Order: sequence, then structure tokens, then C-alpha cells
Amino acid sequence: MPGPKDLDPSSSPRALLGAELRHAREKAGLSQAEVGQRLFVSGSFIGQLEAGTRRMQPDSARLLDEMLDTGDFFQRNCGAAAKSRYTEHFAEAAEAEAEATTIRQYAPLLIPGLLQTPAYARAVNRAYEPTAPEETVNEWVEGRMARTRLLDHPTKPLLWVVLDEAALRRETGGRSVMAEALHHVADLARRGRVIVQVLPFSAGAHTAMQGALKLMDFEDAPPLVYFEGVRVGRLEDDPATVAQLKLTFELLVATALSPEKSLALIEGMAQDYAHEEHP
Repeated sequence: MPGPKDLDPSSSPRALLGAELRHAREKAGLSQAEVGQRLFVSGSFIGQLEAGTRRMQPDSARLLDEMLDTGDFFQRNCGAAAKSRYTEHFAEAAEAEAEATTIRQYAPLLIPGLLQTPAYARAVNRAYEPTAPEETVNEWVEGRMARTRLLDHPTKPLLWVVLDEAALRRETGGRSVMAEALHHVADLARRGRVIVQVLPFSAGAHTAMQGALKLMDFEDAPPLVYFEGVRVGRLEDDPATVAQLKLTFELLVATALSPEKSLALIEGMAQDYAHEEHP
């Protein structure tokens, strides 16, 4: 019997790799927990590999080939599944984001990538790397705009964002860029494509003052939370941690302005930016 074929990098290699893993595991009569125990990871992590929401590392690929008697299939193909247009610390989160059914995010300092315009994304990326060549910045902006195409679907994923007022008031790229960016966010909210709430300065101290937060739910894999800092990022699947941070987000939602009042504030600020740019 021939072994499994190499994956096609032009397709969805991570999803195909996950499907092969599920097939090989079930053929071996092993549960996700049993496979995870041998790899020193949780059973939920194996479920995320099978669902294509987590990246398979070379060491894990080698152990899976040995355990599941798949030759060197996973070792050969985990490299193709790991290829990404995004930076190393964000690549896995971006790919998980593409598979999510629900994304809930708190953004304390800037408009999140899924809601950005090209001009705003360019200003953010240029600020990250002031000396980067223009063609490099163009590639980064293209990558970010590729992520926004998730919202081309009329209903999936459900995106719920709590924007800190600081993200709206920090002039990124100038007033005309901010006006366009806020009009874009308002348009998405008015079309019912996203739920947006603003956490105003008047709310005072709140439950997520220490940083940004992104929670992702999936159809056939356990939920994930993504932590991001300056040039670092980490996915976490620990159930207790995820549950605690879901409560954190719920408390933010309760503290923030209603979607209607948030939309009015965003549109008002967009008009202020536009009028001050062109008196």
C-alpha cells in the first residue's frame, strides 16, 4: 500500500496535515489525549493540530511519525504547513484566526488588523520599522489587507471588538488617515458585519488594563486566547486561562459603551478628524 502523499503547499497544507493526523491517529486506535501524553502536550492541542488551528513543530512531527507508523510523512510536510507571510510570532495566530468561528478582541492602543484600512496599516507598519524598505512595508500592508478579507463573508467569523478610546484618539498617519479608518470601522458596524464597542476614558480602571486580548472559538477545536506584546506573541489553550479571560472580556463589554453609543462616538470623531483636516 502506498503511503500518504506530500501535501500541496498551494492548498491549505495545515488543514490537510491535520486531516492526515486524525486519520492516522484513529487508524492506530489512539485518543487525542493518548497522543498528547506521548508528545507531552494536552489532548486539546492534538485536537487543534487536527483542526488546522495550531502549527506542527518538527520535533512533534518526528514523534508522530514514530508513534503512528507514518514513515517520515509528518516530518516532510510540516515545513510546508508552517510557511506563512506573517512574522514568526504572529503567524500561528493569524492562521488560527482564519479558522475561527468567533473572534472577541480588546484593543487598547490601535485599531485591530481586521478593521484597518491600507493607509492606517501602512502608518502602523512604518512606525514599527522606520527604516524598512518601501517594498517591505508594501508586503506587510498586503499581508494585513489579506487578513481583512475574512470579513468578505457576510456572517463568518463573528467579530466582536472592544476599542479603547485611546485607540481612536491616537493620530496614526494623520487626521485624514484617521478619518478614513474610523469611517471604515463605522461602516462595518452599520452593516452589521462586526460588533464594536468603545471603552471610554470615563470608565476608569478596568479588568484588562495590562494589555490586549484576543479570544478565538472554533467549530471543531478547543478555544484559544492570543497574547501579544512588542514583537512577541503567544497562543494559549489552557481551559482555566481561557475561561478566566472570557470573563475578562465579558466585564469589558459590560463596562464599555453600548454598540449604538459607540457607533455615534466613532462617527463623530471621524467627522471631527475630517473637518479639522479640511477646514
